Amino acid sequence: MVALQHEPSGRDRILGAARDLFAAHGFHQTSMAELAAAAKVSVGQIYRLFKGKEDIIDAIVANDTRDREAMILALQRRLDAGEISIERTFELLLLEMMDNPHEALSFDILAEGFRNERVAQIIADMCAHFRKSLGDFATIANPALSGKALEGAEEIILACMFGLGHRSLSGSALSAECTARQAADMLVAALRAMS
Repeated sequence: MVALQHEPSGRDRILGAARDLFAAHGFHQTSMAELAAAAKVSVGQIYRLFKGKEDIIDAIVANDTRDREAMILALQRRLDAGEISIERTFELLLLEMMDNPHEALSFDILAEGFRNERVAQIIADMCAHFRKSLGDFATIANPALSGKALEGAEEIILACMFGLGHRSLSGSALSAECTARQAADMLVAALRAMS
């Protein structure tokens, strides 16, 4: 029996093309006509599926959030099952963040968050989704963490995720694997030293 391959929906083609075009040319510099041509849909179809570029950014961030949440939950399951240590959990988390083929798009979305309150809220909501799991990871490293110390730990872990997600511009001499391992060891050591 031959497996049927499903062609991506118009919505998926639009989101894929938007990722590529927004990363290459920027959010504001990409026209809807360019997006329609790249996605092989009409401009009208884009507007039937999305109110405008902000809705497209919203959908991209929502998809990325779901993917990252699934990855974090998979790490949590492996950690809970004793398959990996807390150090390895952070290492894999950070390595995943560094594997970002759309890094330029991430920068453009973050910049748009400073100009556009709706995009800023989308980013804040995304971070809120991650805080609970990151707090769980932090308390596995140091069960005594609570209150402001735990909130601070969540912020530091988020900052590492954001920063290492954009390390290509820093000219690092270390490989991604070495960077993730070193950063994970440092994070766990810092978490364990907190009181």
